[in-house]
Amino acid sequence: MLGGMLGEHGFFILACYGMSALVLGALALWIVIDGRLVRRRLDELELRGVRRRSAGREPS
Repeated sequence: MLGGMLGEHGFFILACYGMSALVLGALALWIVIDGRLVRRRLDELELRGVRRRSAGREPS
């Protein structure tokens, strides 16, 4: 029905929108998962005593 409203290329148009939505969703999911993994690695390093250079030195 909707494909008919878009003319003879309606299926192609809808398929392109669907694939674009799928790819964007996958990228967003990847970013979220990767961010959590990076945060976990940083927390593990911090627990082991590794500090960032930008954090400065602790006063002696």
